[in-house]
Amino acid sequence: MTGIPFAEKLKKIFIYHSVADDFFDELTDALIEGDVGAKTALEITDELQRVCRSEHISGEDSILRKLKQILSGFVKSVSLEPEKGKTNIWMVLGVNGVGKTTTVAKIANLFSRAEFPDVILASADTFRAAAIEQLEIHGKNLGIRVVSHQNGADPSSVVYDAAESASSRGGGLVLADTAGRLHNKENLVRELQKIDRTCRQKASEGCYKKILVVDSTTGQNALRQAEVFNEAVGIDALVLTKYDSTAKGGVAVSIGKDLGIPVAFICTGEKYNDIAFFDAVRYVNDFLGA
Repeated sequence: MTGIPFAEKLKKIFIYHSVADDFFDELTDALIEGDVGAKTALEITDELQRVCRSEHISGEDSILRKLKQILSGFVKSVSLEPEKGKTNIWMVLGVNGVGKTTTVAKIANLFSRAEFPDVILASADTFRAAAIEQLEIHGKNLGIRVVSHQNGADPSSVVYDAAESASSRGGGLVLADTAGRLHNKENLVRELQKIDRTCRQKASEGCYKKILVVDSTTGQNALRQAEVFNEAVGIDALVLTKYDSTAKGGVAVSIGKDLGIPVAFICTGEKYNDIAFFDAVRYVNDFLGA
């Protein structure tokens, strides 16, 4: 992704603008360009300006500490791990093109390497033959079972069969790769709600999670996607893909502030091992260049 990282812009603001003049206006603009939404950016700078005035703060280090505190209050993280001996179902959502199917494979690899027994990939994006084929290739590469039906089948029936398989083996983790055709929103919402009902019925108590994959370089588009999917089925956690492209990166601030959705994982490349648990402290430090 092209563009100057927010941290570099922040350094220049400190060099060329004093707190007494247009510092906060420049900071607001930089936050917006860094993919923090306009409303949230204004709230951040208004709060920072209020604190700096009331506490008579003007030095760069002190301002950075206060800005870090404010941002840290918005960025949320969550630790997701399946429970052994239970039927865990994670419905993985996201629009086409964000790396959803590859992310499903990465999550599967993460927990199978951690010796979690019986990880199953459920190909619930049945309207895209390429999605079914892609998931089957991932399963073959990773040595992980894939449950799939023919192209055009009922997606919820795929999840049902995968969950039945996990339950019959004493539990496991079912990762359901779902469709993401936002251009046909009504049909998508109905489809996801049907899958959601199946997941609720088949998962062990407390073991059903809805995980949204967003491209961290798409900023406010990612926020709008989170709004749509959250309204449809409710989202428990995010995965940020393309996290290695850090020129912007403020999307976790906006989604955390506006929707209260935490981040569980970050993906930094195309390989199966390019996934990690999200660290909110590190995220804020990276964003600020601290």
